Amino acid sequence: MNDPANTSTDLLLRGYVPRSQLKVSETQISHPRFMVIDAHNHLGSIFGSDWSERPVSELIDVLDEIQVDMLVDLDGGWGEDILNRHIDHFKSAAPERFLHFGGVDWSQWPELGDRFGESAAKKLRTQIERGAQGLKIWKNFGLKVRDHNDQLVAIDDERLIPIWEMAAELQITVIIHVADPVAFFDPLDNTNERWEELHVHPDWHFPNPPFPAFRTIMDQLANLVTRHPETIFIGAHVGCYAENLKWVGELLDRCPNFYVDIAARLGELGRQPFSARRFFIQYADRILFGTDLKPDPEMYRLHYRFLESDDEYFNYDLDYPPSQGRWQIYGLDLPEEVLEKVYRKNAVKVLNIEVK
Repeated sequence: MNDPANTSTDLLLRGYVPRSQLKVSETQISHPRFMVIDAHNHLGSIFGSDWSERPVSELIDVLDEIQVDMLVDLDGGWGEDILNRHIDHFKSAAPERFLHFGGVDWSQWPELGDRFGESAAKKLRTQIERGAQGLKIWKNFGLKVRDHNDQLVAIDDERLIPIWEMAAELQITVIIHVADPVAFFDPLDNTNERWEELHVHPDWHFPNPPFPAFRTIMDQLANLVTRHPETIFIGAHVGCYAENLKWVGELLDRCPNFYVDIAARLGELGRQPFSARRFFIQYADRILFGTDLKPDPEMYRLHYRFLESDDEYFNYDLDYPPSQGRWQIYGLDLPEEVLEKVYRKNAVKVLNIEVK
């Protein structure tokens, strides 16, 4: 009789790399069916690939190879210096290929106190005058941003109304990322599906307490979007709740000013292919293509395969094991009219892009 405690039968998770024996289609898609706008990317150093230190022509060569004719850079950041540097480097070299978003400097709240909202709104106007074409809100909002009384700031805090009203007045889009994958808020035990990822990135774990509960943050997001119907919001990473497309769909139904992007959520969408395909078809006018990943031809081709093919059980990552969880995905085989909207048309409309 085998002893289950026998070390010869034990296997560390990091050493378990099973090979699938399925014989299924492997569609090679070198180019998308339509030209693409990547509406969620980063060109700064935050993700380890600082394109601002390299010739713009190198980046354009990569984008040309995989037919991405415009990229939205969300790294305008927390101060005008970063925004100015990116506009001077990228947009000056190829104005038709790049859009840059500004940000909010939350660190100024303790100094400005109750004047913070008005001050941030004025700075947003300055960023737009400088050349920014939208506002990016990062996930520290709702998790870590604190006011002058050292109190955690809620996403629907009324003191920030001037920012959202300024975005509406300027007719710019707000891409907002709040919370994170649901598992990042769960106990880090043997039931957590992101166990490996969170051990690699322990600072991505947000247990309650001390952090707010995931659904608290999402309810605050819904309140914000509902309260400001004149402001266009894009919920990053499939509305910040890709694990629950029903919840996202209900917010889309209630709020015509709400859109979503698919950045960094192939793993979530691809493991629920029937629900995801229905979601894409039902909300075809409300979904934007985005990657949130370093521009790389193979990375883009993986996205094209997911959206265009009906391939089964393939890796959603370029590495194995995949970084977000130990599962595989299935292609959506989307209709052409949906693909064209997701790849390009929706971004043109929502981001006010002039098409020549």
